[in-house]
Amino acid sequence: MSGRIGPRVLFVCLGNICRSTMAQQVVGTELERAGVAARVDSAGLSREEAGNPLDPRAARCLRSHGYPVGSHRARQVGRDDLDAELIIAMEAGQLDELIALGADPARCHLLTDFIEGRQGTDTPDPWYGGAAEFESTFATIRAASARIVTAVREVAHR
Repeated sequence: MSGRIGPRVLFVCLGNICRSTMAQQVVGTELERAGVAARVDSAGLSREEAGNPLDPRAARCLRSHGYPVGSHRARQVGRDDLDAELIIAMEAGQLDELIALGADPARCHLLTDFIEGRQGTDTPDPWYGGAAEFESTFATIRAASARIVTAVREVAHR
């Protein structure tokens, strides 16, 4: 892995101010708690939100569950991001776009692929909703997090 500590995990959504950033914070924290070294990052497919901070509703949701918020600034997916060992998108269309950009399909997954009975389904964007939608997104991320930690651990031991 050429100088990096552990595998690289990239979460992707549209704007990188809600879902992917929430997943980055939750899974990054869970990896630390599990003692699994990894670089966890997030990005958006659109540049519309580039430079903007985490949506305040997402920040409130994360804080209410004891997760850090950090000093996130949204950014667009770049060429180097496609080299991540594990790329996790929120929607099937985003997954298709990442593969079209050159990401290895074997490294690309939907967030819900890590949730029994929900594989292949999209994680709805909470941006258009309120606190309940952000809580639902958080619950989906938490439901996937244990299996993502296991997957990262497996990648690290290859």
